[in-house]
Amino acid sequence: MDKIAVVGLGYVGLPLCLQFSRSGVDVTGIDVDRRKVEAVNAGQSYIKHIPAESIAEQIKGGHFRATDDFAVCAGVDAVIICVPTPLNKNREPDISYITDTGRAIAPHLRKGALVCLESTTYPGTTDGELRAVLEQGSGLRAGQDFHLAFSPEREDPGNPHSVVASIPKVVGGYTPACLEAVTRLYSKAIHTLVPVSSCRAAEAAKITENTFRCVNIALVNELKQVYQAMGIDVWEVIAAAATKPFGFMPFWPGPGLGGHCIPIDPFYLTWKAREFGQYTKFIELAGEVNTAMPDWVVDRVAEALNDRAKAVKGSRILILGLSYKANVDDDRESPTYTLMEKLEARGAKVDYHDDYLPVIRETREHPHFAGRESVPLTPETLAGCDCVLIATAHKDVDYAALAAHADLIVDTRNAMAAIPTRPGQVWKA
Repeated sequence: MDKIAVVGLGYVGLPLCLQFSRSGVDVTGIDVDRRKVEAVNAGQSYIKHIPAESIAEQIKGGHFRATDDFAVCAGVDAVIICVPTPLNKNREPDISYITDTGRAIAPHLRKGALVCLESTTYPGTTDGELRAVLEQGSGLRAGQDFHLAFSPEREDPGNPHSVVASIPKVVGGYTPACLEAVTRLYSKAIHTLVPVSSCRAAEAAKITENTFRCVNIALVNELKQVYQAMGIDVWEVIAAAATKPFGFMPFWPGPGLGGHCIPIDPFYLTWKAREFGQYTKFIELAGEVNTAMPDWVVDRVAEALNDRAKAVKGSRILILGLSYKANVDDDRESPTYTLMEKLEARGAKVDYHDDYLPVIRETREHPHFAGRESVPLTPETLAGCDCVLIATAHKDVDYAALAAHADLIVDTRNAMAAIPTRPGQVWKA
C-alpha cells in the first residue's frame, strides 16, 4: 500500500491526504473541482483551519499531488472515497456522489487494489450500491479480484486537539481478506485501528455516533425552552450536571443543527430502516425538535424587539456567525441561513458578520444568498443595529466591544455570559 488515491479534497479528504503523505505514502488527491486541484498543486489552502504551509510542505516533498483525472487510479494500490452524501429536496438520501465516483474509478480499477469508502451513509451502501457499480464498470469481482471496505471519517474541524493520526479508526471489510487489506492501508497513517466484522457494521457505527449526537442535542434544545420558561439558565444547569464523573456527557444547545453530518446522517438511517419495516420515532422526533429551533430563536428576537416597542418588520438585525460551528469556515447546513430567511420573511433588514466567510458562496439549499458580503464589526455598525443575534460564537469576536456598542443582543451560544452587560441588554435564546 505504497501508492494511494483519495477522491474528494474537502474537509475530510484533504487532511487525510496530508496524513498519509506525512507517513511516507505516495498520495494523489482527485477532485472534479479544478480550482481545488490547482490550489493544492500550488501549495495553497482553501480551508481556513488547514495551513497552506502544511500542503506546500507535502507537495514539495514529492509525496502529494492533485489531479482531476481518474486514470491515475490504474496505478495505485488503494482508492479512498471521501465525497458528500447530502439529502435531496425530499429529505431522502442522495448517494449519487458515491455511485458517480464508483463509475469513474471502475474502468481504471486493477486486480488486487482496494477501494475504501469513508463517506457517511446508511448500512449496505458499500457492499450494495458501490460494489455494484465497481463490478459493472470494471468486470472484476469484489472480494475475489479487488478488495472493498468501509472506514468512516472522524474529522472534527476547528478542534486543535483533533489530529487525524491519533483518532481511532473503525475499519470493516467485505471479506476477511478485504478487512486485512484495509487494516494494512490505514496502519500506515493511523495509530489505532478498530476492526469490525463487516462494511455494514462499520457504516452502522458511524451513523450511530452522529445519531447519538443529534438526539442529545435535541434533548438540551428542548430543555433550553423548558428552563427558559422557568427562569432557569440551561447553560448553568448543564455545566453543573457535567461535574458528575459518570453517567453524564454534556451537550450544548444552539439555534439549530449545522454541518454535513448531524442534520443529515440520522435521516439516512430512518430512511433505510423503513426498508426493513422499522420506524425510528425517537430519531425523527429529535429531528423535529432540532429543525424547529430557528423558529424559536426568531420568536425570541421578536420578543426582545417588542420589549423595546419595536417590530421585526423594518428592524435592522446583524447576525454574528455564518459557519455552523465556531472557528471554522464551514457553512454547510448552517442554521444561520435559515435564521436569515425567516427574519427577512418577517420584514427585517438582515446583515451578517463572519471573518471566516467574508463572502457567501453558492450553496445547494440557499443559492439566493450567494455573493452577499460580511459587514465589518465596527462601533458604527453595532450602533446602527436594532438587534445583534449571536448564531455562532467565534473566538475572534470582541464581545466586550459588542456589549459596549450594541443596544440589544440575542445570544444563542451563551457567548456573553462572562461579559459585563446592562440590565435587559442580553436575551438568551
